[in-house]
Amino acid sequence: MTAFYHVCFAVPDLERAMQDFRRSAGVEWNEPASDRLGEWDYRIVFTTGGPPFIELIEGAAGSPWDAAEGARFDHLGFWSSDVQEGSRRLEREGIPVDFSGCPHGRPFVYHHMDSVGARIELVDVSRQAGFLSKWHPGGEPMPAIDESSRG
Repeated sequence: MTAFYHVCFAVPDLERAMQDFRRSAGVEWNEPASDRLGEWDYRIVFTTGGPPFIELIEGAAGSPWDAAEGARFDHLGFWSSDVQEGSRRLEREGIPVDFSGCPHGRPFVYHHMDSVGARIELVDVSRQAGFLSKWHPGGEPMPAIDESSRG
């Protein structure tokens, strides 16, 4: 089983992207949420129905999710048993850090994968219960990459 649980698009217009997915593929959405990370306000939403989820983020100019130049595929999200160790592992494997939420009190990190032209996100599994409560109430726990066995 894989720890992959979502695909994310950074978009300039959250409602439009939600509507387009709904019309084209019958995708259903949770209610969008607003939040702040560091100096950036952003809006976020996930599909209903369970993994894998589609995530949309509408971020402020200059934020990690700035889509001023147009919507884009942004990242694939994976749960990690230890996001800091996972980040060190990816760096050792030549996949550099692009942005870390850790200094902002959020245990996630983006690494840029040149081979696919996008990012991979590691999210600490300690956040999973809160994610399930917000975006998939009653959902089953999802697997995480076991960093202790990845060495």
